[in-house]
Amino acid sequence: MANLPKNAHISQHPCLQAKLSQLRSASTNTQQVQTLVHEIAVMVGYEALAAGLTTKEDGTDKSPIGYSYTRTTVSPSPAKISLVPILRSGLSMVPALSSLLPSPVPVHHLGLYREKTTLQPVEYYNNLPYHSPTASNPSAGGPAELAIILDPVIATGATACSAIESLRDWGVKRIVMCAVLATQEGLEKACNEWPEGVEIWVGGCDADVDEKGMIKPGLGDIGDRLFLTLGK
Repeated sequence: MANLPKNAHISQHPCLQAKLSQLRSASTNTQQVQTLVHEIAVMVGYEALAAGLTTKEDGTDKSPIGYSYTRTTVSPSPAKISLVPILRSGLSMVPALSSLLPSPVPVHHLGLYREKTTLQPVEYYNNLPYHSPTASNPSAGGPAELAIILDPVIATGATACSAIESLRDWGVKRIVMCAVLATQEGLEKACNEWPEGVEIWVGGCDADVDEKGMIKPGLGDIGDRLFLTLGK
């Protein structure tokens, strides 16, 4: 897609595009939606982390037949990486990204919803650990070096921008955002929120949204489809 910011990345993987087409269908049931979102998240995450991480040596070990080898891990280290799902639909992407990383990482949650009239984001939950570790409270966590935002859909871009702003205020050095689908306008808006610190990876990109802020043709309300709350 022409004229997108340099920090916007749309997957061209044929298998991902086929799965995205299946996910769009109104006939796809909840179990299939959950599976497809997971599989697409793995593929988007694979591309995002290939570009966002580097390898580093991590001591030595021995193979099952006794040969020594140099262990490899990722940089930044998992302890300095945070997964940040946007509640509620971002939760569906956590297992996918967790499966790609070599060891468990902290998961911090942001609760955001769009106000129905203005379509602007409202934060109702934030469990980012703003307090740094101290001798009296060693479990308190400081800001991550790399935060990975997870949200299946970037529609208007307002929610993504709000999440980026919260993480930047927290003190993260870099942000990678992974989404299943975005609009061109929403993707541009999110990428321009912090151009030097954010890279956004998406499975596909549609042109725009309707008057209700829903992507056309889009995926419908992906949260309702994931959690079987249609018609609420």
